[in-house]
Amino acid sequence: MHFQNLTPPPGDAIRMAGSRLDVPDQPLIPFIRGDGVGPDIWAASQRVFDAAVAQAYSGRRRIAWFEVFAGESAWRQFGQWLPDDTVAAFQQYLVGIKGPLTTPVGGGIRSLNVALRQRLDLYVCLRPVQCFPGVPSPVKHPEKVDMVIFRENTEDIYAGIEYAAGSPEARKVLDFLAREFPADFAKIRFGTVEAMNAYREQAAWEAGPVPAAVEVGLGIKPVSRLGTERLVKAAIDYALRHRRRSVTLVHKGNIMKHTEGAFRDWGYALAERLYGHRVYTWAQWERARQAGGEEAAGREQKAALEAGALLVKDAIADITLQQVLTRPGDFDIIATLNLNGDYLSDALAAQVGGIGIAPGGNINYDSGHAIFEATHGTAPKYANLDRVNPGSVILSGEMMLRYIGWTEAADLILRGLQGAIASRRVTYDFARLMDRAEEIRCSAFGDNVIAHMQAGGAGSSAR
Repeated sequence: MHFQNLTPPPGDAIRMAGSRLDVPDQPLIPFIRGDGVGPDIWAASQRVFDAAVAQAYSGRRRIAWFEVFAGESAWRQFGQWLPDDTVAAFQQYLVGIKGPLTTPVGGGIRSLNVALRQRLDLYVCLRPVQCFPGVPSPVKHPEKVDMVIFRENTEDIYAGIEYAAGSPEARKVLDFLAREFPADFAKIRFGTVEAMNAYREQAAWEAGPVPAAVEVGLGIKPVSRLGTERLVKAAIDYALRHRRRSVTLVHKGNIMKHTEGAFRDWGYALAERLYGHRVYTWAQWERARQAGGEEAAGREQKAALEAGALLVKDAIADITLQQVLTRPGDFDIIATLNLNGDYLSDALAAQVGGIGIAPGGNINYDSGHAIFEATHGTAPKYANLDRVNPGSVILSGEMMLRYIGWTEAADLILRGLQGAIASRRVTYDFARLMDRAEEIRCSAFGDNVIAHMQAGGAGSSAR
C-alpha cells in the first residue's frame, strides 16, 4: 500500500490465515505516541516491550515499529486530526497500539478514539481488570477483583442520534411521535408548550422564561441483534479458551426492554444455539424452574457445571456496580453494552490502582484488526515532565503481545510490572499512597520493570 506522507520501516505484515492471525517474526506494528503525556509514557513502554521480546526470544523475534500520527501531532504536521495514512496503516498491518489522544474542541471529529474504532469496526472494547499486589486501593480486598470486560464498541451511545432541545429536528421527531404514537408521546412529561406552561403556573420556584417552543432534548439508542451476537460470541469464545468460570450479560433490561433487554435475550439465544452443552444459561434454568420447580432447576444447573459447562448469566447494571464492590468473586467475564461498559471498566479500575494502569484493546475478532491503547487522558499539565505512570500503555502492550501469540514476552511484562510495584520504587501516583515508597520518574519506572523481568515468579497468562 502506498502512503502519502509516511514510509514504513522494513518488516512484515500480520495477516489473517482463516480465523487465526499469521504473525511473522518481525511484524510491522503501527503506533501513535499520543498527546500530552503520550511521548513520555510511550518512550518508557517501548523499551519494556523491546526488552521483553528480546529476552523471551533471544533475538529471533522483534517488532518493527511504524510511527503514525493522530491528534495534536498530526494536526501540526499535516493539518488533519486523523490522517488517511494513519487509518490505512492500521487497516493494512492489522495490529497496532496508541497512547492517549486529545479530542478536538469545536467542529470536526467528535472523538478520535471513537473514529478509529468505527472506521475499523473494532466492535469489542476489551478491558481486563486484575490486582497487582502492593498497588494502592480504596477497597479492602482488591485481590478478589479478576474480571475481563467485553464492552460493545460500535452501538448504543457510540452510534446514538441526538437532537438538541428546541431544534427543528427535535420538533419533527416530537410531531411524528404525537401523530403516529400518541400513547408513547404522552410519556414525554413536557412534550408540549401547554404542559410546560401549566407546570410553571404551579411551580413554587422560578422556572425560567416562558418558552416559544418545546425544550426537550431527544436521543435514539440503537442496539442490534447482530451487534449483540458478535460481542457475546467473542466473550464466550474467550471464556472457553481461557477456562474461565462464567460470562455475565450486564444490562438495564428491566427498564429498556427492547434494547438492553433484547441484548440479554439475544445473548442467551446465541449461547444456546452455538455452544450447546458447553454452556448452561440462566434462561435454561428459568425454563427448568417453570417445568419442575427451583430444586429441579438447581440440580440441572449443578450437573451442567460439574460436567464443565460455562455458566452464562445476567445482572442488572446498577446492581452490578454495587456487587463488583461487595461480591467481586461472583463476576468473571462481563459482556455488556457501551455505556454500561464505560461505567464498569472505570469503576473496577479504581479498585485495582486506578485508570493510570488500566489497559484496553479494541478488537474485531473476525477481521483480526486490533488497536491497543492507554485508557486514560492526555494530562497536558504533566506533559514532558517524565512523571506519569506508564502502566496503562505497558499493560496494553502486554495485551497486544498476548493477542498476537507472543505469550512468553507478555508473561515477562507481567512479571516485571509485579516486581517493580513490589519494590516500591514507583511513579508519584503510587508513591503518594504507598507506605515507604520511593518516587521515581516515568522513564525510571520503565527501567525498573525491565530489571524485574528476571526476578520473581511467572506472570499470569490467563488474560
